[in-house]
Amino acid sequence: MSSSTAPLAPELAVSEWFNTPAPLTLAALRGRPVFLHTFQVLCPGCVAEAIPQVQRIERIFANTDLQVIGIHTVFEHHSAMSPVTLRAFLHEYRLRSPVGVDLAEEGSEVPVTMQRFGLRGTPSSVLIGRDGSILHHAFGVEDDIAVGARIAMALSTRVPEIAPTAMPDQKGACVDGKCAVPSPSKDAA
Repeated sequence: MSSSTAPLAPELAVSEWFNTPAPLTLAALRGRPVFLHTFQVLCPGCVAEAIPQVQRIERIFANTDLQVIGIHTVFEHHSAMSPVTLRAFLHEYRLRSPVGVDLAEEGSEVPVTMQRFGLRGTPSSVLIGRDGSILHHAFGVEDDIAVGARIAMALSTRVPEIAPTAMPDQKGACVDGKCAVPSPSKDAA
């Protein structure tokens, strides 16, 4: 999917963060590719396949500007998957990237971030481009090579800069990347 036609990623809705000194927002991360993975601590596919894959992604892309973010999105067994349980899980599985607890919405089994991204379950992943667009969306664990190739493409893509142009009347010209506002002409006074 080309980033020019891809939808922008909705903002995360998180009630609590782990492994980060301050809350993260996708808006603040604009300019960096983001690999967003959602999981539950009691999801067998998450524990057996997705979490090890995320650990490989963290290791392989450690020296890049890729931001890996986990979202613990609980839509079942709510009482068993508390933030205390998540903290122990993160410690045991040595997940170092930031992890947020998906915000629960009153009267809904499905948390807010999961709804906003249209996720069907866990594990799920979303690759977000430097421009904030959704480049890829997946339910389940995909092949490491395919995931790595998509991440590499996202890392190699640069957000285009808008080139300065001269003002049509040439009274306000662009020099060294700066465009001056034309001063009012003496004739107009």
